[in-house]
Amino acid sequence: MRYEGKLYRALNPVYARQPLSGRGAALYGGRFNPKGMPALYTSPSILTALREANQVGNLQPTTLVSYEAVFERVFDSRDHDALQAEGMNTAAISDATWRDQMKSVGEARTQSFARRLAVAGYQGLLVRSFAPGATGEDLNLVLWTWGESLPARLILIDDENRLGQPE
Repeated sequence: MRYEGKLYRALNPVYARQPLSGRGAALYGGRFNPKGMPALYTSPSILTALREANQVGNLQPTTLVSYEAVFERVFDSRDHDALQAEGMNTAAISDATWRDQMKSVGEARTQSFARRLAVAGYQGLLVRSFAPGATGEDLNLVLWTWGESLPARLILIDDENRLGQPE
């Protein structure tokens, strides 16, 4: 599928000056990226982005950023037939033991799935949010490929240069 529109990301202020780096996800790994693979966990919804960034305990300091996005090749995990063709299903995608899998075998099943999709040329994965309080309507767009031009264009919205990014 193609995605065009705004995306939001709530990130740890430690990474606020690098809102396009994907460094934190690469260092620690995430549900849909193994360690060493940069990723940006974004959402079409501000509230979903905030839920994603603050999944444990109380709301922590968070920097919210927005982007203008155009992605030509996004895997839509809501397509059950496409998921099945990739050897996945909704239960496997939502499996809360992904961190345990990562520790015991080095890479969780969802991380291997993400790696296969990225190698196949997908720039990202549209998937429901599994953050506490999220509903089936809350979606994330996990990005593995992005830049300033098509087919994977992601432009930070910071017209006033509040993050002090080079122009």
